[in-house]
Amino acid sequence: MLYKSAAMEIVPALPAASILVVRDAPTGLEVLMVRRHVKSSFAAGALVFPGGKVDAADLALAVERLTDDLLPYRIAAIRETWEEAGILLARHTGIDTFLDQAETRRLTTAYRHPATKMATIIEREAIELATDRLVRYAHWITPAAEPRRFDTQFFIAVAPAGQSAVPDGHETLDCFWFTPDAALREADAGRVLIVFPTRLNLLKLARSRTTDEALDRARSEPIITVRPEMIVTEHERIVRIGADCGYELTEMRYQTTRPPS
Repeated sequence: MLYKSAAMEIVPALPAASILVVRDAPTGLEVLMVRRHVKSSFAAGALVFPGGKVDAADLALAVERLTDDLLPYRIAAIRETWEEAGILLARHTGIDTFLDQAETRRLTTAYRHPATKMATIIEREAIELATDRLVRYAHWITPAAEPRRFDTQFFIAVAPAGQSAVPDGHETLDCFWFTPDAALREADAGRVLIVFPTRLNLLKLARSRTTDEALDRARSEPIITVRPEMIVTEHERIVRIGADCGYELTEMRYQTTRPPS
């Protein structure tokens, strides 16, 4: 049966954003993944792409450029990637290249804590977020039955050359560069937890061999809003999507058990 009732109050889906930060490596296309803290309120202990909720400060930064409806999501995705993984998709105003490792480390030391707003960093350091480098990748909305729901825009972007990923130690405990196949093997072996949207977007990314190919695919393929439904049987919970959503897999047993630490 469907996991909801007529009397159930549906929680609004909060706007959220995530980035698949990718790079070319000798082993093939790699993507940045972070391991969430085991005490996180959402996807605790799971291996995910950097990301999080769109907040009021993201909306304020976007207000002057309302020609792009997704700009608040792009800003949030860049901010969250910096906060969670220490990768900053930004550049000095008027310069096309990303900030280098030394500059990013300096900014991280000076500003990487929750009290500092991104707008403050942009103003003080004369930088701009490279929102134009983010290519829309996918759109997922959490099932109505869930107590915490997100309306998530996924993007894909090439990693800044030379920047190193470093977890913040609070929201994220580890940062990894995985080929999509390697990440899925880790999950199948029970060594990491990968939730359904992450698994499917890894499978989608595995269709590409290089960053150029992945970005070209993202630019050319249609974005279909994915609205999974949660099914409860006598013995298990299953999350399911439509066959027309553009993924090879359409259902998966709902995972809540954390892998061994």
